[in-house]
Formats: sequence, structure tokens, C-alpha cells
Amino acid sequence: MKRYVKTCVLLIIIAILLSACTSLPDSATTNPAGTEQELGFTVYYIDVGQADSALVVCDGKTMLIDGGNVADSSLIYSFLEKHSVSELDYIVATHAHEDHVGGLAGALNYATAGVAYSPVTSFDSKAFDNFVKYLGEQNVTLAVPCHGDTFWLGSAGVTIVGPINLSNEPNNTSIVIRIVYGDTSFLFTGDAERNEEQDILEAGYDLSATVLKVGHHGSDTSTTYPFLREIMPQYAIISCGEGNSYGHPNDDLLSRLRDADVTVYRTDLQGTITCTSDGSIVTFVTERNPNAQTNPTEPSAQPGYYIGNINTKKFHLPTCSGLPLEKNRTFFDSREDAINAGYDPCGICKP
Repeated sequence: MKRYVKTCVLLIIIAILLSACTSLPDSATTNPAGTEQELGFTVYYIDVGQADSALVVCDGKTMLIDGGNVADSSLIYSFLEKHSVSELDYIVATHAHEDHVGGLAGALNYATAGVAYSPVTSFDSKAFDNFVKYLGEQNVTLAVPCHGDTFWLGSAGVTIVGPINLSNEPNNTSIVIRIVYGDTSFLFTGDAERNEEQDILEAGYDLSATVLKVGHHGSDTSTTYPFLREIMPQYAIISCGEGNSYGHPNDDLLSRLRDADVTVYRTDLQGTITCTSDGSIVTFVTERNPNAQTNPTEPSAQPGYYIGNINTKKFHLPTCSGLPLEKNRTFFDSREDAINAGYDPCGICKP
């Protein structure tokens, strides 16, 4: 009898356990509602004028590379807010210059940071001090990565390929990052110039990239022929300001990109540029002017190449330093159309 009772009790316990297992809520075996991460890979090359900033998102993980100028802090804040990025797994100041580190304070006022990288931990500028200050308020210590360091951003592999050597020139301390997602790859070069590029070449890193973020805003000091030959990108992004006083992007640099048959996108002409990858193919969406002639070989033969100023009745090349504000622009398919509309050629760019 006792054995029978024990057997019955045991069977009841087993039945209860089985019932509990089969009635487990879905959240016990799948991601709870609202926590499933969006898969895929996207880079937002943010239009911060004559500065640099890019947000990389992979499988819900995020990395902000540079943040533009101090004046861009609110723009970066709003951009992260718009895209619901309240946590940055990685935040990278490629180097200490204000046009790269300045707006990172805005990012840190909206989002929390996991890991923060910079080639230096101190620099004599208020912009850099504010960056360190806001990291400190989150109890995040600024780290200096070493070339060869690797980590994962979701399913994308990230490698630090530079800087190789110390330099007194901040541009040549730029953190250079290569990201691989499937069969596609992305290279971010900060403001690295010839010396750092040569150091990286001599170190022997794989630099091949589907998409290159062109160094130093399209300056002639960067993206040298030897460096470009190792990268062999299909696409290049130039982050520079409309009508900037530096003449970026430089004509010689644009010529090198033409010689390498690289398709160019430019923030000065097209605003924020969004690149997505499915692991095999990359696609681009621009904020404006998707068909802008970003690197023409014969300006006079390019449709939509001329930009008129509706106030001064002058027309310009898109690379002119005297371009009007966006709201004062009109566009012409040919030089003849501009003249027939009563516009005169600009005396600076002489279209």
C-alpha cells in the first residue's frame, strides 16, 4: 500500500512538472517582445559640414565614429534620438581635432557609451575636455586601442589597422578602422595623411574595402595612390562642407578616384548618405541630389551640373566655393539653359 501511494505521488509530481514545461510562456524560449534586435548592417555618413561623423549599426549594435564640430552637438543628439540609439556600444574619436571630437558631447548627452576609444587620453582643447568629462559622468574611461586589436559589432568584424607609430601631428594619430560584414567591407580613415598611410601599408594589413570613407575630407594630403591601390574601393564617401574654404575635395584627389573607377558620394552635395549591406551588395540612399555629378570628368557635358543663385542670377559649378544657400538654388541641365534663363557665369569657378 505504501509503495502504491509513493508511486501515485511520484506520478502526480511528474505530471505537474510536465504541465509546467508545456505551459511555459513563449518568452522563455524566444526573445521577449520588444527586445529582438534588427538584423543587418547600415552606415550613416552624417552631414556635419566641414567635419566628420558616421554611425555604424549592425544587428542592433552601434558604433559612433567621430561627432563633427562642437556646433554639431545638437545635430548628433537629434540624429541619435531620431534613430532611437540610446546606447552606443562603441564611441570612437579618431583623433583629437575639434571637427571630429567636438559633437561627441552631444552624443553622450543622449546615449550611454560602452567602450570609448581615442588615440590620446588628453589634449589641449575644450572640445576634447568636454568629451572626457561626459564620459566620466558615465564612469567610462577613455581607452587607447592598439593596431591589430579586433572586436565584434554584432556579426561584423572590426579591426584597428592604425595608427602604427606615434606622431606629433594629430592627423597622423587617426584611428583607422576596417569593418567586414559578409563579403562587404568598410574602411574609416579619419584624417590620416601620407605618413600614417605609409606606416599602415608597411604593416601589411588587409585594407581592401567595398566602401572607403576618404581621409581628411578629400584633402590632397590623404588617399595617396599607393594607399588607394591597396584598398581598391568600389565606392568612396567624402565628408566635407559646402563651399568650404579649404577647397575640399581636392581636384587631384578626385582625379585619383576617377582613375581607380570609384563611384563617389559627397555630403556637401548630397547631405547625409546612408549605406546598407546585405553581406553581398551595398546600396546607397542620399538625403538629397541622388544624381548629383560628384566627380565629373567634363563639367560642361554633365546634365544637372550647374547651380544658379536665384538672388544674384549667377550660375556655378557644384564645387564652387561661392555656392548659394540651399534655399536660394536653382538647377540647370546645361550651360546654355542657364544663360537662356538670364543667369551669368560665376567669376570664381568660371563655369
